Amino acid sequence: VDRRTKANPERTFDLVLKVQCHEVLQSVPKFCFPFDVKRVSQNQVGQHFTFVLTDIESKQRSGFCRLTSGGKICLCILSYLPWFAVYYELLNTLADYLAKELDNDLNETLKALYPHPVPKANTPANLSVHSCFIAPDATGLPTMPESGNLAEHFVAVDAGTVLPLQARMRVLVTSGKLSASTACLHGSAALLCPMYWQHIYIPVLPPHLLHYRCAPMPYLIGIHSSIIERVKNKSSEDAVMLNVDANTLESPFNDLHNLPSDVVSALKNKLKKQSTATGDGVARAFLRAQAALSGSYRDALRHKPGPISSGCTQSRKEEHCSTQQ
Repeated sequence: VDRRTKANPERTFDLVLKVQCHEVLQSVPKFCFPFDVKRVSQNQVGQHFTFVLTDIESKQRSGFCRLTSGGKICLCILSYLPWFAVYYELLNTLADYLAKELDNDLNETLKALYPHPVPKANTPANLSVHSCFIAPDATGLPTMPESGNLAEHFVAVDAGTVLPLQARMRVLVTSGKLSASTACLHGSAALLCPMYWQHIYIPVLPPHLLHYRCAPMPYLIGIHSSIIERVKNKSSEDAVMLNVDANTLESPFNDLHNLPSDVVSALKNKLKKQSTATGDGVARAFLRAQAALSGSYRDALRHKPGPISSGCTQSRKEEHCSTQQ
């Protein structure tokens, strides 16, 4: 179970924000414009991206965003539900209403959704004649094309780059398109299934938080290319950098050489067949690789008969193990 995901959220979303870009940006608005607005705002129009905020209970709430009006206005939906496709489509609808000045339709849609009970997975929710959706199932393996993040990840980055990327614990992802960099970051995290990333996770890093790339702990961080030059020579030596636009991975390591060759070969062959196919083939390929790499962890444990030490938990009293030296 992902301890950072809030169980049974009360509603489908908490806030819908219309954030206008200006000189003084604070808190959430800073995440809505995580790039150099003087250089590239016009090129970001219509793009979807997602940032992540951690609340006081260590639960992750996502901000689903869409840039409009020359990149000067950002529509943002805050929710504890990881419904990327649903909220991106809703943002498209809201942006269309704004462009056509259909304020009544916009307000009616939001008024219908806000009090709506959170639907169970794979059940439809009808908001109005023009707006409905099917609640996604976030518990299973990610599938393509339903998982837009995973699909875009493999469109932008080939298998030869994905494999060493998955072997690293400190990763920076950069692109000139917010949609591409955040999709690759979310896609990489999804491929850890059935495990979950529990460390620093910042799909888009605003300029005022660039010092996070020096954090002495594992992280997955996305940075827009307009501000990447500020961090290129200041990141930790053991961090790797994925350039989505160029499909290159800057790394001082040779991770594929350090992994078992049979596991790497099997995964490469599976990805060649599955990366453009529909269904959960890609996720299953990584799941098999993870099982091959870590499934025999018990071989590294040794049983020592005797009294239980104080360091063991109650649940482990029946099986007292210590790491084999």
